[in-house]
Amino acid sequence: MDTHVLLWAMGETERLSRSARIRLESTAMPIYFSIASLWEIAIKVSTGKLRLEVSIRELALGARERGLRFLPLRIAHAMRIATLPFHHRDPFDRMLIAQAMEHHFEVITKDPAFPAYDVRIVW
Repeated sequence: MDTHVLLWAMGETERLSRSARIRLESTAMPIYFSIASLWEIAIKVSTGKLRLEVSIRELALGARERGLRFLPLRIAHAMRIATLPFHHRDPFDRMLIAQAMEHHFEVITKDPAFPAYDVRIVW
């Protein structure tokens, strides 16, 4: 899931599309959130671009309690980024795209740049 989806899933579910809500509520397949998203959130909180009602630790634990799975960063993900075209310049989104490609995951995102890559999108 994209970072904005993680944030919305944890507190602003009305911002999610119907398809995204259905996917997040389904137990048919596991849903992962990336360390890259937590890293992005931490940077935005530290620069004042994002305000959270809870700590990043509490956000991550809450996501885990809701059944979301943690996806660590791996060397293969970094290697995949090196081959990605620059349809998207955001380094965090590029990591999420690389992870999705490497694991053949679909991505829950509203970001219009994601479909330019060879990943399945849910929105």
